[in-house]
Amino acid sequence: MPALQAVLWDMDGTLVDSEKVWAEVQIELLAKLGTTWTLEDCMTLIGSDLRDAVKVWMARIPDGVITGEELAERMFTEVVEALRREVTFQPGALELLRALRKEDVPCGLVSASYRSMIDAVLGHLPPDLFDVIVAGDEVTLGKPNPEPYLTAAERLGVDPAYCVVIEDSLTGTQAGTAAGMYVVAVPQWISIPDAPRRLVVTSLEPLTPESLRALLR
Repeated sequence: MPALQAVLWDMDGTLVDSEKVWAEVQIELLAKLGTTWTLEDCMTLIGSDLRDAVKVWMARIPDGVITGEELAERMFTEVVEALRREVTFQPGALELLRALRKEDVPCGLVSASYRSMIDAVLGHLPPDLFDVIVAGDEVTLGKPNPEPYLTAAERLGVDPAYCVVIEDSLTGTQAGTAAGMYVVAVPQWISIPDAPRRLVVTSLEPLTPESLRALLR
């Protein structure tokens, strides 16, 4: 049995620097809707499921301005449009992903973002880099619940204990840990504490398939 059966990637903030796009859209759109939303507010929602984020936004918007469904659609549409135009990949992400594929290590993309947003990002990537994709609108419970990562492992036919999760958010890290996986945390905007079966790094650039295998030995 191989020590490393799969690597499961978060998308926003981990594979691509999309948290900045999310923050810009949130601040601009919520201002139009009559409320002040700051960069610090944005940081509190990093890694959150869209459905949970909408509840937080709606609590700040004056009554009767917009419905939750309308807000979700507007926020989502503007972020997707921005990502279709351009994305910035995190340092070392594509290099590690390509190295894993070269060594036939299965990879999955597990994101709180909805499928159409994921497709906007994947449009900037070579095809077939991921063996499975689990989107936020394809699970019942989002991160920090382990369901998204367990779903990916089930679809790949691998043992969660021999999977490595790569995450930038605390909620995503908690989801990977709850799924029984080893988590490599690459925090960008927030701090993530050390914990068993967790490696906190400042960049993906030093990571290699062999260094990920070594984590599970």
